[in-house]
Amino acid sequence: MAQDQHRTTTRILDILEHVSAVKAGMTLTELAQTLNAPKSSLFPIVHTLEERRYLQQNHETGRYTIGPSGLVLGAAFSADGGMEPVTKIMKQVVAACQETCQFGILDHGNVLYVGKEDSTQAIRMISWVGNRLPANATAIGKALLSGLTNEEVRALYADGMPRLTEHTITDPDCLIAQLDAIRNGEIATEQEESTAQMACWAVPLHRQGKVFAALSVSMPLFRCQEEKIAQVCRCLKDAQTAIEQLGEIINFF
Repeated sequence: MAQDQHRTTTRILDILEHVSAVKAGMTLTELAQTLNAPKSSLFPIVHTLEERRYLQQNHETGRYTIGPSGLVLGAAFSADGGMEPVTKIMKQVVAACQETCQFGILDHGNVLYVGKEDSTQAIRMISWVGNRLPANATAIGKALLSGLTNEEVRALYADGMPRLTEHTITDPDCLIAQLDAIRNGEIATEQEESTAQMACWAVPLHRQGKVFAALSVSMPLFRCQEEKIAQVCRCLKDAQTAIEQLGEIINFF
C-alpha cells in the first residue's frame, strides 16, 4: 500500500505547481483560494520559498512567479534528464517546418508541457514549459491518451471532459474513435479545440511498447495549406522514429 504523502511537502509542491501554471503569477490570496487554505498557513511557506529564490514577488502587483532557483532545477532536469538529445531533434523539426514544436507528458487528464522550441514566425503558438492543458482538447493530449485503454480513458473523464472552445471534443465515443485511429498509426490532430485560429498535429512516443510522451507541431490556420500540413506530418514521423531510437537515453520517465 502506498504511503500517505507528507502534508507540508505536498503543500509546497502544490504552491509551486499552481504558480508555474499561471503565466502572470498568483497572489497569496489567489493561492489561498485555489488551495482552500488560510493565508496564515501559506505565508511562512511562500516566504521561505521566496527567500530561497524558488519564488519571486512583484511588489507592485503582489504576484508570485517562479524564481531563479526554480529555473536552475529546470535546467538541471533538461541537461541531466535526457532532454538534450530530444531538444536537438525538436530544433530540427522547427528548422524544417518553421512552426512551434512541443514535447509533453500525461499528467492525469492533462498534458504537462516539458519542452518547447519556438517558431521564428511572427504569428505562432503562445505557450510555455510547465503549462497544463486538458488532454482531450489537444492533439498532443490525444497522442498521449492513445497509450491508455478505452476503459482507462472513460474512467479518466468519468465526471466529463473539460471544454476550452466550442470545437473541443467532449463526447467520449468521439474521442475514443480518434484514439483508435492514432493507435493504428494515424497522426493526432485538432483544429481550434484548444485555441481559436490554431491547429496542431502530434505523434505518440513509445518505449518498450508503451507511450511515455508525445511530440506536436502547432501553427495558425491561415498557414495550413495541404503541402505545409504534409511537411509537418513528415517531420513529426521522422522525429518520432529518432526519439524512439534514443531508447534509455531518455531516462526521466
